[in-house]
Amino acid sequence: MTNNFPPPGFVPAPSAVPGIELYQPAPPEGEDHRVVVTFHCPQCDATTAYSAAGGGLTCQHCSYYEPPKKPLVGKGAEEFEFTVTTVAQAAHGWGVARLELQCQRCGAATTVPAESLSHTCSFCGSNNVIQHKAPQDVLRPRFLVPFKLEAESCPQIVRDWLGSSWLTPGGLRRLAHLASFTPVYLPAWTFDATLQAAWRAEVGQTRSKRIFNPVTMSWQITTETVWRWESGTLHQVVDDLLIGGSARLSQRLLGGIHSYNLNELVVYEPKYLAGAQAQAYDLPLERAWETARSQMREAARLACRCQASTSKIRNFSMNLDFGNESWRYILLPVYVAAYSYQGRPYQVIINGQSGAIAGQRPADWLKVWLAVAAWLAPGFLTAAIGLFLATRDEVGFFFLMVSFGLFVFGMFGALTLLKKAQELDDA
Repeated sequence: MTNNFPPPGFVPAPSAVPGIELYQPAPPEGEDHRVVVTFHCPQCDATTAYSAAGGGLTCQHCSYYEPPKKPLVGKGAEEFEFTVTTVAQAAHGWGVARLELQCQRCGAATTVPAESLSHTCSFCGSNNVIQHKAPQDVLRPRFLVPFKLEAESCPQIVRDWLGSSWLTPGGLRRLAHLASFTPVYLPAWTFDATLQAAWRAEVGQTRSKRIFNPVTMSWQITTETVWRWESGTLHQVVDDLLIGGSARLSQRLLGGIHSYNLNELVVYEPKYLAGAQAQAYDLPLERAWETARSQMREAARLACRCQASTSKIRNFSMNLDFGNESWRYILLPVYVAAYSYQGRPYQVIINGQSGAIAGQRPADWLKVWLAVAAWLAPGFLTAAIGLFLATRDEVGFFFLMVSFGLFVFGMFGALTLLKKAQELDDA
């Protein structure tokens, strides 16, 4: 009887138990971009984590510190053309063994270090998650912006932000101490392009002329619009247009923290993910590029319209060509916290580089409706006085006219307030 173990196509795998041999499927020949590494302290063998302050790997047990090799490339980071070859040749996987947490509540998928015992979704706080091995077939990020903000600074930032609006409940600031801030690297795409546009439109010129009015026997000044065709060209260079690679986060929240300095881009190393969560993109390159082109097209349209001699424009048309198109896949640092208020989850995101914050805050609708009543009260009170006086003298009609103006002004203020509260509550 021959010993056919291990079977063909399998190679030895690391084993944590002495005397037990493990085997795993062998990687395809020539595939060297899925090398998996682990990060353990060379001094005590404990798990290490990335330090935002020191910029290296720090052991949380014995305080051993290893400075990272992080060449700063900034905006000179390599970009890729839109060809099948560049996408096919790009490296895949995280370059390090990681686990993926799939939230059953909000659908977010994040990867965590293989040694992590976390079973909580950092985006909604739910414990209903499924854990499995992170896939290694997604594109690997080539560059990232490292964390600069320490997690200890986040509670004060959130506390100030929660108390910055009088529309929120009074005790909301105390929840900043209860929130747990998780460092997460979010996926993002950057796009460059050269735009060449040619436009044509009818532009209205306002002209004044003096005419004689035989009825009043006087000269009057009237205006008329004269439409003339105008045309022009536009040359515009778009540099590092940032498009978020996560479809699970509110684009409004992401837009509030996208003040990243890409001059601090560094070459991606798996060490940066030590002790942090990371999200793989779920907005693929093709869809992200469609979004970027749409934004570029709208920016070019507005720039072309600004070239017209006046703002009165009709029959506008534009031909737009894209050239020198390139892209990067990068990771951006954020701290994510989820807190619950009256049984409803809310999300807060902090830029891990600049400290900019965006998130969801509940509105105190009792305060809002009292404020709406305060806006409308002067109009109603003045109208009541006007109706009472209208039966006695002509002064009442004056009060009615004033009440109408106050009511219109109050309605405008009340609607603005309601819109602001609704946006606050539904961010």
